[in-house]
Amino acid sequence: MTRLSTAHLRLLEADWLHRARHDQLPPPGDWTTWAVIGGRGSGKTRTGAEWVRGLAHGDPVFTAEAVGRIALVGETFADVRDVMIEGPSGLLALPRLGGPPPVWQPSRRRVMFGNGAVALAFSAEEPDSLRGPQFGAAWSDEVAKWREAEAAYDMIQFGLRLGAHPRGLVTTTPRPVPLIRRLLADPRTVVTRSRTADNAQNLAPRFLEEVVGRYAGTRIGRQELDGELIEDRPDALWTRDGIERTRIHAAPPLQRIAVAVDPPASSRAGADACGIVAAGIAADGTAYVLADATLERAAPAAWAQGALALYHRLKADVLVAEVNQGGEMVVAVLAEADPSVPVVTVRATRGKLLRAEPVSLLYAQGRVRHVGPLPALEDEMCAFGPGGLPGGGSPDRLDALVWALTHLMLTPNAEPRIRRL
Repeated sequence: MTRLSTAHLRLLEADWLHRARHDQLPPPGDWTTWAVIGGRGSGKTRTGAEWVRGLAHGDPVFTAEAVGRIALVGETFADVRDVMIEGPSGLLALPRLGGPPPVWQPSRRRVMFGNGAVALAFSAEEPDSLRGPQFGAAWSDEVAKWREAEAAYDMIQFGLRLGAHPRGLVTTTPRPVPLIRRLLADPRTVVTRSRTADNAQNLAPRFLEEVVGRYAGTRIGRQELDGELIEDRPDALWTRDGIERTRIHAAPPLQRIAVAVDPPASSRAGADACGIVAAGIAADGTAYVLADATLERAAPAAWAQGALALYHRLKADVLVAEVNQGGEMVVAVLAEADPSVPVVTVRATRGKLLRAEPVSLLYAQGRVRHVGPLPALEDEMCAFGPGGLPGGGSPDRLDALVWALTHLMLTPNAEPRIRRL
């Protein structure tokens, strides 16, 4: 395979160092995994794209020898295409360094480089698709939010068996999930950290003012902007270890399924999300949290359709809707969208903490289990305690979860019935 000329190497280095921090260059040493842990917009995707191109062309800044087969793995295939390949910091957006540009072949899910190297796209939602293929390198993006994180990551490791020194790059905003803890504890992992502020010159001024300014210093800001791994708050009602101990991959037959909706007061920018969470209960009284379909800044018609779509997909028995914010409008919107769906209305008369405490006790008793990972919901649960969420904000996902489990487990008149199959 051809190597880049000295002029091209200088152009690459000058351009990249203009956009990213110097310590985002591959670190020296005999590492197996390079974990680039950073905030939103800190340059993680650009780092990954530069690394892949450098490996493919045998750029000595990145590798001692060219790598002919590289895996690109994102949460979904759409994420690989839209972020890692076609995105503004993806492979196709990199500045030209001479020679033919890489060619994206969507039907074959691969990027072809001019020298014959190939980067193949995979979805972490399909870990088995990584069985069989082999690679000399792999770029895994946003692993902290993969639903099948450990299964997919393990399959990637089995495929890294080409060349003298196969390696992986992980680019992600951190969450205290098992895979991130495992990576950071592995002596074969080297870690590079970056903050959103480090790449401020390439970010929109309004983003820096409205988002960075609003969340700087808060718990969510430390995680999403500064790239810190924020563990559970000591006084939270839930812990990640407690949720993890009871997690399963599939629910047993369920007697009843409820979809709960916590509608926002409006859909304007900055408004609360619409919490939409589904849970079911089995014959032995154990509840299973099935899905989180929460929508951000959704108009009434949109959140109604989202809730009803989940209701029909799961063949649920009831839709539980909080009416504090919208009153009769909430029922009317749901009825207009689908009048056949039974709706139970609930009204909050106590504070969020008092409503959540009985549900957290059910978890402590081992009576609630999560089906697969639900990272955004679990983040909110493990951040919620006295005073609400750190930094303010409404726990919309948690509210919907509480209403669903309260209806199934703590409401006397919610009687079991034969389920539709």
